[in-house]
Amino acid sequence: MMNVINYPERAQWNELLQRPVMDSTILEEQIRRIISDVAGRGDEALMDYTRTFDRVELPSIEVGRKEIREAAGVVSGELKHAIEEAQWNIQTFHKKQITRSEIIVTTAGVRCWQKSVPIDRVGLYIPGGTAPLLSTALMLGIPAKLAGCPEVVICTPPGTSGKINPAISYIAGLLGIDRVFRVGGAQAIAAMAYGTETIPAVNKIFGPGNQYVTMAKQIVSRNRVAIDLPAGPSELAVVADDSSNPAFVASDLLSQAEHGTDSQVLLLTDSRELIRQVRDQIERQLESLPRKEIATGSLAHSKIILLRDQQEIMEMVNLYAPEHLIIATKNFRDLAEKVVNAGSVFLGNYTPESAGDYASGTNHTLPTNGWAHAFSGVNMDSFIKKITFQEISRYGLHNIGDAVMILAEAEQLQAHSNSVAIRLNTEEDE
Repeated sequence: MMNVINYPERAQWNELLQRPVMDSTILEEQIRRIISDVAGRGDEALMDYTRTFDRVELPSIEVGRKEIREAAGVVSGELKHAIEEAQWNIQTFHKKQITRSEIIVTTAGVRCWQKSVPIDRVGLYIPGGTAPLLSTALMLGIPAKLAGCPEVVICTPPGTSGKINPAISYIAGLLGIDRVFRVGGAQAIAAMAYGTETIPAVNKIFGPGNQYVTMAKQIVSRNRVAIDLPAGPSELAVVADDSSNPAFVASDLLSQAEHGTDSQVLLLTDSRELIRQVRDQIERQLESLPRKEIATGSLAHSKIILLRDQQEIMEMVNLYAPEHLIIATKNFRDLAEKVVNAGSVFLGNYTPESAGDYASGTNHTLPTNGWAHAFSGVNMDSFIKKITFQEISRYGLHNIGDAVMILAEAEQLQAHSNSVAIRLNTEEDE
């Protein structure tokens, strides 16, 4: 059951809001060995790690087109309909993020603009493990394709049969994903970063995962490949008051707790009575969950925190910077204006976090572990590069030339200044 903390002093807040993490030193050493091995031995290392970690003898690393087509016959019509509804909403939301290039005249004779260019080859990591996140294939594949990335590949762990989840295969076919590989964990990240005989090296890696996957992404991003963001174990903070529905709040806390034992959920409230009711609801709802044991493990390092007022609550929210934030108070719109650090925010009693996970349209690949202080969630900009251009006439250079030369000389970079002066002092060709 979740620990209850009453009116903690501010000096305790940082310690109180610590995430459950492994010793990163030990973890980093383990992941570095895997990355180095995959970089050196390629496909052979991938086969060995899949045998060791997934207990599967792979028939092949790449999922063939036939297997992807066959998946369509395995996925139920009901699930296909849900996938297509989610696809529509995600496409609708992300299409609106595409902006047109506009030429800006900053000074007479000086024209500047940006050009959006899709990243050449992107790798999407789709978690498997105890819960195959087929929705992540939609969340990453849709914007990658909308952005026009020339090559989009997926890595996802195989099941016990050696095949990947059929719904993930179906989505890959539906979206036109170029290649799909049945490899998971840190070894999949290494393969996409360095390339193997089968898996191509990509320019940017996307996707959430456990601490092993997150650490692997951070390591390869230091000198090899770009990543979307450090997306690790899932987390949720719920802000509630005496108007909130205790059953709804409990269901939201459990929906994140069931992700994994390293997930964390928080309830922040100024209502002591709500705490009692939510705890009762958690006990009742937990009993019927198939993933009860996992959720219970997560709840053990999760917390219910009673604070003095909503001002304190929102200060703690912004200090924690949650991946997901639900505000289920009677004045949720007012409190929403006070949010400055969060991945994705869900407002009101009828906006469960699960809606954003699957089908409302927003992206569910979000910054965790406090990274929402500086990172945004995945969006259309994540899949493109913005290249700036400028075109300056002689008249334009005359207009800004003095400023350029003075600034260059102040930095003691005389050649920079000379590159302007030589142009202004040269007679214009007839």
